[in-house]
Amino acid sequence: MSTTWESWLADEAAAREAAGLTRRLRSRTVDDTTIDLAGNDYLGLARDATVRRAAAEAALRWGSSASASRLVTGTLTLHDELETELAAYLRQPAALVLSTGYHANLAVVTALADRTTRVLSDAHIHASLVDAVRLSRARLSVMPHSDVEAVRSGLVAAAAADERAMVLVESVYSVLGDAAPLVELAALCAEYDALLVVDEAHGVGVHGPGLVANSGLAGLPHVVVTATLSKSLGAQGGAVLGPVALREHLVNRARPFIFDTGLAPAPTAGALAALRAIRERPGLGALVRHRVAALADTLGVVAPAGAVLSVPMSSPRAAVAAQAAALEAGLRVGCFRPPSVPDGISRLRITVTAGVSDDDWARAVEVLDALVKEHQ
Repeated sequence: MSTTWESWLADEAAAREAAGLTRRLRSRTVDDTTIDLAGNDYLGLARDATVRRAAAEAALRWGSSASASRLVTGTLTLHDELETELAAYLRQPAALVLSTGYHANLAVVTALADRTTRVLSDAHIHASLVDAVRLSRARLSVMPHSDVEAVRSGLVAAAAADERAMVLVESVYSVLGDAAPLVELAALCAEYDALLVVDEAHGVGVHGPGLVANSGLAGLPHVVVTATLSKSLGAQGGAVLGPVALREHLVNRARPFIFDTGLAPAPTAGALAALRAIRERPGLGALVRHRVAALADTLGVVAPAGAVLSVPMSSPRAAVAAQAAALEAGLRVGCFRPPSVPDGISRLRITVTAGVSDDDWARAVEVLDALVKEHQ
């Protein structure tokens, strides 16, 4: 007799538990006083009074939902304002806001790539881009991490086969925290008439308008940016930024945009208020960069290009044990474990944020230093 669904699920659960890979949902209360270095609120704007007030006022004025697809009645003037100001800040011609960063990556890849496209994907890209390529049905070549010469070889092969080519990278990678060689990759894509798609989820805010803009690549017709509104912008949602023609194509062809309800008023207004705060308070990003460099030095690891510091641990169980000990000491950190890590090494995931007071930050550094020495 074939395996039942019930027994299959039980076997899967037992295998996860035996490998130390079981994940569980843990609720937190609104009055939780634990120091949060596990979330992605890099600049501390999710709880900023101005951002919260803007989100609350938008909900009261517009309601709790955009109520429909943006192609029906779901496009609000709030969306227009956010797209205009986001494009200006990232120095891009146009922006299109979607309900999540995951949707933004799905939208840009599935609307631009098909069976006639060769996608050259960095080995460390986010799961949303991996899923996007699968849905696009494009020919996929996974490139060794940040290997420019491997990308060149892939582009040569695509040109020889008369295929359209797309290169997928992140500006700052979320696990190792290293930055992509964007200038070199953009030059290669220009040479071979390929499209470079850069996920700036971990770059925007921590590095002002992001590494694409800071590298002088913003506005180039062959460079497309995706971004999330849920990290430095302290809200929810995602965006695709690039040429006006790209925006119009996505409005007409991107299924994650066409068939999804528009981003709700509250996170739209919250992201807009956060964007304005980032423009007015550039010191927030500078504080994150200073703290992450100092913490990396204390823990004896390489400083990342972004806000997430990864500390290698000896095993998944060691990572979970260190995470639990941190929580017991009043500090919430995350941990990377297989299959979420591209190199199979379990790590503590420490999010450095500007939203923690100097006293709490000093306490957190002390706790982390002791924990890493004990569990690493």
